[in-house]
Amino acid sequence: MNQLFLLSAQGQGGQGGGWSMLIFFVAIILVFWLFMIRPQQKRQKKVQEAREALKRGDEIITIGGIHGKIVDVREKTFVISVEDNSHIEIEKAAVAIDENSVK
Repeated sequence: MNQLFLLSAQGQGGQGGGWSMLIFFVAIILVFWLFMIRPQQKRQKKVQEAREALKRGDEIITIGGIHGKIVDVREKTFVISVEDNSHIEIEKAAVAIDENSVK
């Protein structure tokens, strides 16, 4: 009789443990997303908006350290004036945006 009770109790405990483990993993994933992934996505969106807001005449610094002034804005690139008549075409993603100054 005692053996039958122990077997049924162990079977029920194993099933409940599976649900609690699943809930634990879902909670870990939710916390990870909430504190790490979501803020990074927001920050990237603000940086992208700041790059899109750049216009002709703005002075920029590229991620490579080149200083210049925007001469022309294209769909995915900027043409910048580096010195007297030197122009360089760069990707919009190559413009350095200070993430701390973007609110």
